[in-house]
Amino acid sequence: MGYKSLRDCIADLEKHGHLIRIKEEVDPYLEMAAIHMRVFDAGGPALFFENVKGSAFPAVSNLFGTLERSAFMFRDSMNAVKQLVSLRSDPVKALKNPLKYAGSAANAVSALPLRMRFSRTPFRETTVSALPQIVNWPMDGGPFVTMPQVYTEDPDQRGIMHANLGMYRIQLAGNSYIQDREIGLHYQIHRGIGVHQSKANAKGQPLKVSIFVGGPPSHPLAAVMPLPEGLSEMTFAGALGNRRFRYFYDKEGFCLSADADFVITGTVYPGDTKPEGPFGDHLGYYSLVHPFPLMKVHKVYHRKDAVWSFTVVGRPPQEDTAFGALIHQITGAAMPKEINGLKEVHAVDAAGVHPLLFAIGSERYTPYLDERKPQEILTISNHILGKNQLSLAKYLFIAAREDDETLSTHHIEQFLSHVFERLDLSRDLHFHTNTTIDTLDYTGTGLNSGSKLVLAAAGRPKRQLATEVPAGLTGAMANVKLALPGVLAVQAPAYSGSETTEDYVNALDRDFPERLRDGVVLLVLCDDADFTAANTANFVWITFTRSNPAADVHGIGAVTRNKHWGCTGPLIIDARRKPHHAPELIKDPKIEARVDNLGAKGKSLYGII
Repeated sequence: MGYKSLRDCIADLEKHGHLIRIKEEVDPYLEMAAIHMRVFDAGGPALFFENVKGSAFPAVSNLFGTLERSAFMFRDSMNAVKQLVSLRSDPVKALKNPLKYAGSAANAVSALPLRMRFSRTPFRETTVSALPQIVNWPMDGGPFVTMPQVYTEDPDQRGIMHANLGMYRIQLAGNSYIQDREIGLHYQIHRGIGVHQSKANAKGQPLKVSIFVGGPPSHPLAAVMPLPEGLSEMTFAGALGNRRFRYFYDKEGFCLSADADFVITGTVYPGDTKPEGPFGDHLGYYSLVHPFPLMKVHKVYHRKDAVWSFTVVGRPPQEDTAFGALIHQITGAAMPKEINGLKEVHAVDAAGVHPLLFAIGSERYTPYLDERKPQEILTISNHILGKNQLSLAKYLFIAAREDDETLSTHHIEQFLSHVFERLDLSRDLHFHTNTTIDTLDYTGTGLNSGSKLVLAAAGRPKRQLATEVPAGLTGAMANVKLALPGVLAVQAPAYSGSETTEDYVNALDRDFPERLRDGVVLLVLCDDADFTAANTANFVWITFTRSNPAADVHGIGAVTRNKHWGCTGPLIIDARRKPHHAPELIKDPKIEARVDNLGAKGKSLYGII
C-alpha cells in the first residue's frame, strides 16, 4: 500500500482487525516491552499505546509481528519488489525477457527519491528526553531506539543516491551521556555508516547523521534489508511502499525524511566515543558495555501527529524473526545466484541467527554416490563465510544436494539428522581459528573475536542414529537425555576451567563404553539436560550460543594429522555457562504480573493473552 505516513498504516491495520489499542497508561520502563513480547508470543495484533507514561507521544509496536500482517501491509507491491531485487542480482533476465520485466524497471524509476521544497518546515522541535524512554530489559543501560533508520551520506559523494540507511540501535540516555545533548550509536565499522565514518575520519571531518523513527512501514524494512549492491535503500523504500521517499534538508544541512514521525540530527566526530550498553539482544543475552561512537545532538524534530515506533529483541523468536521471514521471502532467491553451486542457505533463528548456518550446495567433483565426499561444498562454504552478515556465523553445516534433493535447510531436525548420518568425524570438521564473530557474541576470546567450524557432509550414510539413550550409562554419563537422533545432552558439573574440562572429557571416554556408542555422533555438555533436550529450539539455542568452536569442541579419540583435527568417537560440544559469557535475559516477575492484569476481562488485552 502507498501509505503516506505511519498514522495512515495504523488506521488501515485497525480497520482490518490487525491492530488494537492499549488505552491504559503503560510504563516505558519494562512494561511496554513485556506487553509486546506477550502479544507477539500469542501471535497477536500490532499494538498502539495511547498513553505512554512520561511522554506526550503515543507508540506502536509489533507491526511486523506476523508474516501475514507484513504481506497485508505490502499487498500491492510485493511481487514487483521481488522482481526488482531479482533483476539486481541477475540483470540478464531483463535483456532476455524485456516485456516480462518492463514493469520492474518502471517501478524502480518511479521509486526514485523525491526532494521536497517547503516554504515552512512540516516539523516541530522537541528534545530527546521528551521521547518515549523505552527500556526493554532489567539490565539495559538506559532507553534505546530499537526501530531506527540511521541515515548518512558518503563524504566523497554527497547526495541521497550515495547515502546509507541502516538499522543500528541508538542509546538515548544513561551511562555518561549528557541528557538531551549526547546519544550513543552502536554499529560495526564494516557497515554502511561505518564506511562513511571512516571516510569522514580520514578527512578529519565530523559525520552528519540523521535518525528517522516511524514513517511508512517500507522505510524501516528498507533500513534492515540486505540489498544487492547498487540498489539504494531509499529507492527500495519507494518501490516497496508505492510512494517515493520524500526528503529535504534543514538549515544546518541535515537530510530529513519528510514522512518520518521523528528525526534526530547530530554529528559524530573522529575518535569520539563513550560507553554504550548493556542491551538485551537477539541472541538471548545482554551485549555488554563497550565504547561506541558518540553523537552530538543538534535538533530533534517531530510531526504534529507523531507516533513512536519500537520493537523488542531477545531470545528468538521475536518480531525480528518475522522481519527475517519477510526478508527471505523478498530476497531468498538472490543469494544462491551470487554463489556458484549454492542451492540454499539459512541462518537458524532459534539459535540466535548468526551463530548457526545451514546450507545445501552441489557436490559435482565426485558425482558418483560411492565416491562422493565433501569437496565442492567446502569451496562453497568459504564463499558463504565471506559474504556480508553470513561472515558472522560460528557454525556452518553444509550438505550435498545430490544426496537428497528434497532436503531443506528450514527443517532443523531433518537437516541435522541428514548431516549427522553422513559426517566423517575424522575428516569433515574444518576449523577457522582466531577470526571474527558477531560483536554481540561473548563466547569467543574477546570482542568480535572467536572461531568457526564447518561441518560438511556428502555421500552415503555412515551410521544409523540412535533414537534412545543407551542403557546402563553411569559415572560422567549418568544424567543424559536424548536431544535429537544421535545427539545426547549430558548434564555436566558447572564449568571451572579448561583443565577440568579435559579431565571430564577423559571421564566421558571412560564411562561411555565403545559398544554403546553406535549411532551417537554428538554429546552436548550442558548445565541442565532436561531443558536442553526439551525441544529442538532449546537444543540449538543452548548448543550454539554457548560455545566457541576452537575452545569448546572436543572429541572422544581426538587426533591431529597434518594440522587437521578430528576424532573417532562422538564429537563433544561444551555448551555450559562460562565466566566470560554475557548474562542471560530474564524477565521481571512483577512486570509480568502487571501484564497479566491487562488480560483480565474489561482490559485492553482481554482475549489476546
